[in-house]
Amino acid sequence: MTVEGYHPEKYADLLVVGGTVLTPNGSEQADLACRDGRIVALGCLQGQWDAVSTIDARGLHILPGVIDSQVHFREPGLTHKEDLETGTRGAVLGGVTGVFEMPNTNPLTLWHEDLQAKLDAAQGRAWCDYAFYIGGSGVNAEQLQILETLPGCAGVKVFMGSSFGDLLADDDTVLRNILRHGRRRMAVHAEDEARLRQRKSIVEASGDVCQHPDWRDMESALLATKRIVAMAEEAGRRLHVLHVSTAEEMRYLAGHKRRVTVEVTPHHLTMAAPECYQRLGSLAQMNPPVREQRHQDALWQAIREGTVDVIGSDHAPHTLEEKAKPYPQSPSGMTGVQTLLPVMLDHVHNGRLTLQRLVDLTSAGPARIFGLEGKGRIALGYDADLTIVDLSAQRTITNDWIASRSGWTPYDGKKITGWPIHTVIRGHVVVREEQLEGAPRGKTIQFLETFGAISASD
Repeated sequence: MTVEGYHPEKYADLLVVGGTVLTPNGSEQADLACRDGRIVALGCLQGQWDAVSTIDARGLHILPGVIDSQVHFREPGLTHKEDLETGTRGAVLGGVTGVFEMPNTNPLTLWHEDLQAKLDAAQGRAWCDYAFYIGGSGVNAEQLQILETLPGCAGVKVFMGSSFGDLLADDDTVLRNILRHGRRRMAVHAEDEARLRQRKSIVEASGDVCQHPDWRDMESALLATKRIVAMAEEAGRRLHVLHVSTAEEMRYLAGHKRRVTVEVTPHHLTMAAPECYQRLGSLAQMNPPVREQRHQDALWQAIREGTVDVIGSDHAPHTLEEKAKPYPQSPSGMTGVQTLLPVMLDHVHNGRLTLQRLVDLTSAGPARIFGLEGKGRIALGYDADLTIVDLSAQRTITNDWIASRSGWTPYDGKKITGWPIHTVIRGHVVVREEQLEGAPRGKTIQFLETFGAISASD
């Protein structure tokens, strides 16, 4: 069909006009054209391009799609807490366009069949793009070099503590075997399991959640971090240390950045003990714990100095009924994927980091260190993943806003300046004016190190 005046080279599925675009070159006033899922033009496009759909972004900032590289969406097996639909719905409402989901589900994600089951479950139900970690374990260590290259695999995740069964890898022989079998960057939860077991009597005797950071103390984190970094260096393996929570770890990791990358979380950057436990009780209970102010100060210093590479939410929901169990029987974990960006935008507003640094931590950083195909920046040819925010919008986070099946947030009642307004995934508007639009369109994230890989079943 030919239409007079129609120019295929200047026809877009989506035009975003009038906003301030965060490009690799910095902040620029520009329009943006998306076609076939990718960014095809940047510049002054109004009046020159036709489009199926348009977003008026005047007064708004257009960020590369936010990637949350640590979420626990609980499916399969624990879907009374969360599932892939509700978890990703919360993600896009919070401006997140891609997630890496963790392997501690039931069954555990240890084998190709487990990964494929999650990929199948996400198809047609996930609102954002996704990938899934394979758990590194003594039972699958020698197959990990194949498993980590499967399409849809975010990499290998190892739990040195805070896990159970085949997913707990606290033995040096097992850890060295895991490190030897693979080449992609390995993510690790670093707490020393032996020390945690020795010290649990502290909280069993008191039942006081305020002692959570005393039980899971700084030394338990530092011991495990030093241990896994040394073994990774010995094996020549790249490492990603998750949810770093202590000043001592940051000081140590700053000297080991050649192969090691670092994640921090919004809750460790925002809450501090003992106040958060006194106010929230077990709703503030996470592993590793929220700690005293000196540790939070050190995390912010590490962001300023460049030691920190990414911010992940560690979204790990439990029901309010489960969290109401007497401590320490109460489970550790809180929601976070939906609040990651609003909380961090509030920190931008309060001058704790720049918007450009936030983009580096939530878009460019994950794309760079994990090798994402076509994501993480606003540039020609890249996926049209856009997080469009109003830096001056004032909102109050409430439990009612939270999409998670668990239905709560530790930030309930918190006033925020800076808010996601539109979320665009591969050129499709999935959140417009803070409301869901259309149907779930999430697809598998592709990685440079697995792109074109042959699956284990081929």
